[in-house]
Amino acid sequence: MAGLTIWAGTSFAQIANPADAVRNESPATQPQPIEKRYRSWEYPVIQVTDTRLPTLREEGLIGAYEQPLWTATRRFPTTRVYIIPEGKMDFEYWLRTTVDKDGTTSYRSLYEVEFGLPHRFQIDIYARTDQSGNDGQIYYSEQLEIRYALADWGKLPGNPTFYLEWIRHDQREEPDQIEPKILFGGELAQSWHWGLNFVAECQTGGDLEREYQICSGLSYAVLDYKLSVGGECKAAFTDTRDDRWTFENNVFLGPSFQYRPFPQMTMNFAPLFGVTSDSPAAQIWFNAGWEF
Repeated sequence: MAGLTIWAGTSFAQIANPADAVRNESPATQPQPIEKRYRSWEYPVIQVTDTRLPTLREEGLIGAYEQPLWTATRRFPTTRVYIIPEGKMDFEYWLRTTVDKDGTTSYRSLYEVEFGLPHRFQIDIYARTDQSGNDGQIYYSEQLEIRYALADWGKLPGNPTFYLEWIRHDQREEPDQIEPKILFGGELAQSWHWGLNFVAECQTGGDLEREYQICSGLSYAVLDYKLSVGGECKAAFTDTRDDRWTFENNVFLGPSFQYRPFPQMTMNFAPLFGVTSDSPAAQIWFNAGWEF
């Protein structure tokens, strides 16, 4: 009987509790929680100690770069600001309609996918079509864009961001183009947002045409993260190899509007009007974006 008792006690002592085994595992071997992927409007606002939270939701800071929510989506059709947050991906459709003084109309459409990358990088891929008149031939092109922000938001005045774009023309008998830019943007006061770009668009061959641009935008948030109104200005000065420093001057000025029917959807509209003798009568910009 005593032997049986000793055998039973030994046997029960050797039975392991599965819960004890899990508790004894090192943290590296235990299952790790899956990190939630936020879309831009779903980010919790970053709370900074001893700093009053913004009144507007769209001015709350989000993401790895602690940028305002309004910068996570394009605010101006003609003017870029900063970069999109890491991990963000969206699709945008563009339509730019140019109306000459003689009534001739040309169209440019862009189909764009944007990717927010780590370390303050962003890459965009475009398919592009150009058409002169309603019955003109449609020409196809591709564009590739990369951006790099020099610092997290608010660390440098104007939040400078470098931008480089390559434009490849498949069908038109035109040389490719390289387009470097430097982007600035920020907040003047609550509800007031601005952007400023300096651009050089250069042909890689042919007439070696160069177009220098200054693009700017100012907007006011009428309804938080829903409706903004403002204005934009685009000035372009173009010369060629045979007439270097003799510029054709195109300056456009007009209102701009942003509307969000859904949190993941943005619509921008800017009817700009030519104000110099070289300018077309109008250049009308529309774009719509959807975040995935």
